Amino acid sequence: MSRTRAAVLGSPIEHSLSPVLHRAAYRELGLDDWSYDRFEIDEAALPGFVAGLGPEWAGFSLTMPLKRAVIPLLDEISDTAASVEAVNTLVLTEDGRRVGDNTDIPGIVAALHERGVEKVPAAAVLGAGATASSALAALARICTGEITAYVRSEARADEMRGWGERLGVDVRTADWSRASEALHAPLVIATTPAGATDELAAAVPAAPGALFDVLYDPWPTALAAAWSGRGGKLLGGLDLLVHQAVLQVERMTGRAPGPLAAMRAAGERALAAR
Repeated sequence: MSRTRAAVLGSPIEHSLSPVLHRAAYRELGLDDWSYDRFEIDEAALPGFVAGLGPEWAGFSLTMPLKRAVIPLLDEISDTAASVEAVNTLVLTEDGRRVGDNTDIPGIVAALHERGVEKVPAAAVLGAGATASSALAALARICTGEITAYVRSEARADEMRGWGERLGVDVRTADWSRASEALHAPLVIATTPAGATDELAAAVPAAPGALFDVLYDPWPTALAAAWSGRGGKLLGGLDLLVHQAVLQVERMTGRAPGPLAAMRAAGERALAAR
């Protein structure tokens, strides 16, 4: 049987743009016999789902809460995914092996490179958690100096410092009450939920650097709108989604896709229709 199926797994999953992006890539690549779907799968259901997969499956995109839950089910994990203990891509090989990877980290780097941000002397991360750890891993590749993480609790501060040690980057932490200081960094990566940074919009400096806000719905956030209004370089969640999805398509299909423009346009249309 031809291996032509792929999908995104997670819970909740109905909001995911992955089907829109991957299907756009398949059209550009002429992969008419490939399909891409979404499945509502939580941590409890994941082992049974994976165990029942047939040879028609090529791979999966994984969103929360599965990025760590999938690791015990893998035969192999990439160094990139292991570095942050988070897998967002599951590839099923020809011989049936389950290989985990993380395309969020190189996706962040590729999105920044696309906008001309290749090296920065310092950076700030707003928030903690899985996305923040991926941000630190990405910054390990492009930041030559100190990274400051602004968090809401000492437990989160300990976690971020621990990730810094593990990733080999110099991370200091500061309380969220000082988060407005982050906006003066050459690069700011906001990894917080919707609404969390709205209070910072009024504190955007006159000549800001670059802001990468990983949200895409709603967009723009209050912070992103203020940043753009001051002339700062701005990246959003759709930039990350597109770049990490391009890499997922390559991992799953074995084809270098290159349909970034088509995927971005498809994502923009989908968001506009919501």
